[in-house]
Order: sequence, then C-alpha cells, then structure tokens
Amino acid sequence: MELTRRPRRNRKSAAIRAMVAEHTLSVNDFIFPMFVMEGEKIKQEIKSMPGIFRFSIDELLIELKEVAELGIKCVCLFPNYPEEKKDHLASESTEEGTLYLEAIRQVKAAFPDLLIMTDVAMDPYSSDGHDGIVQDGKILNDETVEILCDMAVAQAEAGADIIGPSDMMDGRIGEIREALDDADFTDVSIMAYTAKYASAFYGPFRDALDSAPKFGDKKTYQMDPANVQEAVMEADLDFDEGADMMMVKPAFAYLDVIKALKSNFDIPITAYNVSGEYAMIKAAAQNGWLDGEKAMMEMLLSMKRAGADVILTYFAKEAAKVLRNQ
Repeated sequence: MELTRRPRRNRKSAAIRAMVAEHTLSVNDFIFPMFVMEGEKIKQEIKSMPGIFRFSIDELLIELKEVAELGIKCVCLFPNYPEEKKDHLASESTEEGTLYLEAIRQVKAAFPDLLIMTDVAMDPYSSDGHDGIVQDGKILNDETVEILCDMAVAQAEAGADIIGPSDMMDGRIGEIREALDDADFTDVSIMAYTAKYASAFYGPFRDALDSAPKFGDKKTYQMDPANVQEAVMEADLDFDEGADMMMVKPAFAYLDVIKALKSNFDIPITAYNVSGEYAMIKAAAQNGWLDGEKAMMEMLLSMKRAGADVILTYFAKEAAKVLRNQ
C-alpha cells in the first residue's frame, strides 16, 4: 500500500506513545474524599466501598501521613453523625467543638500545607436526610441558604481552604461568597457543585454517612440526568455569583457535561468520580471480570480527556501509587 500517513507510527513504542499523549494524569489532579466519625481508635471499612474507611479523628491524622507522602495536595472531609445529633435545622453543623469543625482544625494544625475542602449541605446533620429545610414535604430554598452561609463561615473559621456547597439550592454561591467576605474570609475558595445530578450512583456514599433521605428523593433540587443545557445555565449562575471552581457530579456517566462546562467557562472544572463509580470497578475487579488497576486509570483519564482540571476520587491513593511507580 502507498500510504502518505500511517498513524500507527506514533503508536509503535511506549516511548513514542508517551511523547505524543494528548492528556496525562498527575497526582496534582486529585482530591481525596475522606469520612470522619466520632470516637477514638476507629478505622471502619465501608462495606460497599472496599478500601475506603470511616475514621475517628486520631486515626484520620494517622492516615493523612500516607496521603501527604503520596503527594496528594487536597482532601475533602465528610462527617458521619449519629442520629441523636441530627435535627430539622442541622443545628449540629455550627456547634462549637462539633466533630466536623474539630476535625478541620486538627487536620489543618497537623498538616498546614494540605488543602482542606469541606462539604456544605444539611443532609449529614439533618433528621430528614435532605440537603435543605423540609416543610410540609417541600425543601425550602431561601431559608436553607441562610443555614448554609452560617455553615460555610464556621468551616472557614475552623481552617477550611475550599468550601464545597453540595446542596443545589438556588442562589447559594453568591450568598455564601458574601457571607465569607463579610467575615474576612476573602481568600477562602468556593468549589460549586454546579451540576449535581439526581443519580443512582450515590448509594455507597449514603451508606458511608448514613444520610439517605427519610422520605421521597432529591429530584426537586438535584438535576435531571436528561439535561445538559440546564447544567450550562447553572454554571452561568454560579460563575456570575463568584464560584472559583465548578463541579460535575457524577463524572463517568456525565463526561459530556464536563466537556460542555469546560468549553464555556474559563475557571477550573472538577469531576466528582462518585462512590458508585468506584464501587462498580471494585466489584468487577474482585470478581475477576476486569483488571481493576487498568480500568481505574482509564476511567480517570477519560475525565481529564473530557476537560476536567481536578478529579475528586476515592481512587486517589491507589492512582497516586500507580503514577509514582510509572
């Protein structure tokens, strides 16, 4: 054959493939989600998320030594609270000395260079299990935002570097930005959960936090999986309200949404590689149905290829080890 171009020439060796690779993964891309709970000397594996644990604060600090040594620059903390500390208004979220705020303080004191991202939503503290105030079966938007602002300021006071509003209430990014600025936390960033879909892939996470809604679902505030243009509209609003970064959640089933946001906005886009996506690969690997390590790296690379600048993933430690050994 007389061929002018033979694309296989750029695939003939590992060295050439590496040289011409269009996208690469780095440990700097990762945020590692971690779960903290009350008690001491607790490291409790989450059954539906093999290799992921709930930690008491003392054990969390031990685990973070390895996380930092692997070069991971940021962790996102989520709290697991017992039912007796939950109420209708998520009051525990701003109590002085509460588990979550104390965990932030202790992590920042022990690892001052490690970035701490936090979760701003009512569901970990809510007796209703919803991300907002429930009244007569409805989620109240504006009243919820007032609580979220107080929560964000309390987390910033504890040492948070990045605030992550995951609630999907309208207008909360602008209100939280104003509340942070008024409290002299102008340097604290906001990573908006801009396109958080009402997804079936969150099941293991809700196991981890015991935070499933007590009634109904979250479809009146989380997004319809059928919609992409709505995500762009949400991003327009979050951008105008002062978001520093914008997230798409879940990631693997929503690569087109990541691409849409990356194509339209000039701020970092984050992909949340959620618990169900993690659990699928883990389960398939445990059954010998696929190579877990290769599938993990391929999945993460797909998010970079779609346009993600940052990936929040439960694979962060494993992927960091693979990259270190390459």
